Amino acid sequence: MTTPIEKAAMWLSEQKETPSDIIRILRDKFGITASEAAQACTLANKFRTFRRAHG
Repeated sequence: MTTPIEKAAMWLSEQKETPSDIIRILRDKFGITASEAAQACTLANKFRTFRRAHG
């Protein structure tokens, strides 16, 4: 099962550029807290790094 944080991270990792107000966007779009949005940002960076390393 995918958590809202994971869903937000997957969505964010697929964006070409990170919007400047990403915390608010993630909170509104996925119904998560600011802390959870920050966690999603960290996870999205890990997803991007993995994707670059492994194609």
